[in-house]
Amino acid sequence: MTDLHQTRHKNKTLAAFLAFLLGALGLQRLYLRGWRDAWLWAHLASLPAALLVALAAPQADNFYKLLPIIVSGLAGFLEALVIGVTADEKWDARYNPQSGRQSDTHWPVAVVLVASMMIGSGGLIATISRLFDLLYTGGAYG
Repeated sequence: MTDLHQTRHKNKTLAAFLAFLLGALGLQRLYLRGWRDAWLWAHLASLPAALLVALAAPQADNFYKLLPIIVSGLAGFLEALVIGVTADEKWDARYNPQSGRQSDTHWPVAVVLVASMMIGSGGLIATISRLFDLLYTGGAYG
């Protein structure tokens, strides 16, 4: 028989996977903290921000139009790393204090960490490279 006062157990691997896969939209924030989380709304604000940039400067390079979404996605990869490396005890103290269960993270979170590091760092390098190309050469290299 379950206790009605217990809260749902938040799975660390699922949270890291959500941050990796849909971090640009902030779905990991929705899963962990709900609709009242300010950082969820910051992630979601990247969509209208990109639209505003596109409407304000239609002649601008597409990179600038997508930059708010790119930054939100890179923040999602960083969040996946932070979530994944958090110790299970600290995770449970923060997100599962009354769930009645303890986290026991295994190898799937390591896969998410490796993928987040590879794609996130590659995306960050590509973003910095493209930004510097556009700012300093006007896009001469692409």
